[in-house]
Amino acid sequence: MKMFAPTEPKATAERTAQTEYVTPAVNIFETKDGYALEAEMPGVNKDGLEITLEGNEITIIGRRAPERVNGEVLLQERSPADYRRVFELDPAIDTGTISAKMEQGILTLALSKSERVKPRKITVSE
Repeated sequence: MKMFAPTEPKATAERTAQTEYVTPAVNIFETKDGYALEAEMPGVNKDGLEITLEGNEITIIGRRAPERVNGEVLLQERSPADYRRVFELDPAIDTGTISAKMEQGILTLALSKSERVKPRKITVSE
């Protein structure tokens, strides 16, 4: 099954600017009617999300709010970079019905299967 394929971003001047991104961890589940994609993006809220669909590629960008700590950094294990992930979608996904929700740092995309690929009964005429 190749409904989702992670892809490398297309090289454009906008994307190659001095921006650093972290790849968020993703889980993908198949449901009866489609797929659910969950991406972990701690520190990102609804306003920091940018989800774009171009052709058969969906790009997810999550921008974190800058941390407001006054003081000298003694240890920094978390990267301050924003999140970015690109997937190539199978044509069987109905891109017109994609929906997204953000809850406690988890982005969930609902991707429905196109009606033409869902199982259906065919009646036999006499």
